[in-house]
Amino acid sequence: MAIGNKTEVTVFILQSFTNDPGLQAALFCLFFSLFVVALVGNGVIITAIHCSPNLHTPMYFFLVNLAMLDMICTSSILPKVLQSLVAENTISYAGCISQMFFFTWSLSAELLLFTAMAYDRYLAICRPLHYSTLMSGRFCLALAAFVWSMGVLNAFLLTGLVLRLSFCGPNTIAHFFCEIPPVLLLSCSPTFVIDIIVITADMFLSGMNFLLTMVSYGCIITSILRIRSAEGKHKAFSTCSSHLIVVTMYYSTVLYTYIRPALGSAGLMDKVITILYTIVTPTLNPLIYTLRNKEFKASFKKLLLPFSK
Repeated sequence: MAIGNKTEVTVFILQSFTNDPGLQAALFCLFFSLFVVALVGNGVIITAIHCSPNLHTPMYFFLVNLAMLDMICTSSILPKVLQSLVAENTISYAGCISQMFFFTWSLSAELLLFTAMAYDRYLAICRPLHYSTLMSGRFCLALAAFVWSMGVLNAFLLTGLVLRLSFCGPNTIAHFFCEIPPVLLLSCSPTFVIDIIVITADMFLSGMNFLLTMVSYGCIITSILRIRSAEGKHKAFSTCSSHLIVVTMYYSTVLYTYIRPALGSAGLMDKVITILYTIVTPTLNPLIYTLRNKEFKASFKKLLLPFSK
């Protein structure tokens, strides 16, 4: 196989959303607004939690990690999408590999993080007497380090495999960003083994984490149903409802994308689904977590108090 830096293709062409100038302008405004909301919203979450000692708990610690991953995900994709709507829709070979790496990193780590957050809620609701001991600060840091390092390891592995391929044309990617499956379709080298590795890694990460998350929430729901008072049930459910909403949104789109039978398919529905979990979900996460959380809203108001005088 040819080494990546000897590839004949130096520039890839990304597939356009539309050739209609009016629609391109509308999409640019939409994606730019989502980009700003995602960056500002997640930035506010990180700042508010950092500046509020009462929010220095495992649940908010993992929420900070989620906000950072969301910012990495949107920042790796949206700038190039915005450029393609107003200028050329090309991306360099190095830029494509970089985008692929950071997207794979954020996606892998986010799947693992959702499992860690589900485990945190399981301990908080099902084992409250042992929660502070089991979810110690040291354990939370170790869990977060595992999430980030495994995400990086998976990204290095998969993008490293792509770097070993040769690309001699065509160079048009049937997608609006450099995701691994559609890029593999352009390789002049045999990709059967890499296809199997990519599918296995995606299925393992998404399938395993989805199963563990569902097991955690199965235990949580069973525990909540055993609570006799309606107030107790509502209080217990409110501590995990935001996370459950985000997990449902995320997995419903990710599982569709990576279990579809056509490898690398990028039809209209595939593009819409991809937009949901790469752009819309990271934008909605701050709103879902903050609008339903009285504790966070109180801390955020205190943070804004000096500026309101």
